[in-house]
Amino acid sequence: MERLNDNIEDPVNCFVPHSPPVIKGAKSGPLEGLTFTVKDLYDIAGYKTGNGSPMWLESHEAATDTAAVVQSCLSSGATMVGKVICDEFFYSFIGENAHYGTPTNSAAPGRIPGGSSSGSVASVAAGICDFSLGSDTGGSVRIPAAFCGLYGLRPTYGRLDLTGATAMAPSFDTAGWFARDLDVFLKVGPVLLDGGSTAAEVEHVRLAEFAFDVADNEITVPLQNWMNSDQCNLFFENPVRELPGGISLDDAREAFRIIQAREIWQTFGSWIDQNAPTFGPGVKERLEIAKTVTAEEWETQILYKEKVATALREIVPPGTVMTLPATASLPVEVNTDPDLLNAYRVKTLNLICLAGLAGLPQISIPVTNSNGIPVSLGLIGWEGGDEALLSMVSHIGITGR
Repeated sequence: MERLNDNIEDPVNCFVPHSPPVIKGAKSGPLEGLTFTVKDLYDIAGYKTGNGSPMWLESHEAATDTAAVVQSCLSSGATMVGKVICDEFFYSFIGENAHYGTPTNSAAPGRIPGGSSSGSVASVAAGICDFSLGSDTGGSVRIPAAFCGLYGLRPTYGRLDLTGATAMAPSFDTAGWFARDLDVFLKVGPVLLDGGSTAAEVEHVRLAEFAFDVADNEITVPLQNWMNSDQCNLFFENPVRELPGGISLDDAREAFRIIQAREIWQTFGSWIDQNAPTFGPGVKERLEIAKTVTAEEWETQILYKEKVATALREIVPPGTVMTLPATASLPVEVNTDPDLLNAYRVKTLNLICLAGLAGLPQISIPVTNSNGIPVSLGLIGWEGGDEALLSMVSHIGITGR
């Protein structure tokens, strides 16, 4: 790999101060001529990984190997132009980092870019690069993609190789990517998806009415207008009015919250206790709660996770896709009061937790807007149906955004 001198501008505050220089990819390959950025949880040989925390960066050595997904992109001809900001330990979907600042949402200036893959989404939205590698544990690709009007995929759990990626909550962790251009988005898929495909075509599209009931009117009205227009070529059948098995969104969200909290403390707790780092608002409080989650609570919610997974697989068997709002609300303004953010988080987590609990792939597709702010449709597919989702996206009309 050839390392080049930096010649990249950063008008949206997306790069970390410790970013490696530009790394040129292979001379040929399916991603030849494309550029990408990397969320600061992926290792780059010879450089430190920060995970959104300056103290973590300071207390750890440089990586000896490059993360598998990064190497796949380089080996396929793409050039890496730098590492980008993420929320501390990836424990937020807001995108504000108290140490490195908030990357700019070019699609909705003055509003949050979404996190934790904030620098990834900001770098693509601003046109600094063609695509970016993020991660999605609890929505960290799908939410920022929606907030910034980009394509973003959370793959089937286990489809992408996480070697060289910092773990957060291993029951949910996935890699993912963003792109502004649909052709670029589709090119990255075959490079990163690692076996496990379930061969089937999309034959049925179901509308998640229960999800539209939860989302704000600023989201649902533009989406419904788009779906009812000649710009949408989807045919909806057999709507999902409620989740089977007596599952409630509140209970599903709580299961996700507790499992994630227990696992993030298992991942980082020992280091936090030893180093007492300073965390930003929101992240600090969530980590304090995470420390208190017991093994018994975790085990109980793991059982509920399995119940949700069974229900989702019933709704979206091979050949079926479920549509829902990618987020429940529009991106709020930067520096919104933390108390207001709590209720805001809950509403979107009610929807975003489902694919994570079931380990299913979900794409965010920008289809319309609400007073100029991007609004995206979410598509949840079956286990291993990532390629079918990508193919489906390539045929969806999106001229109205």
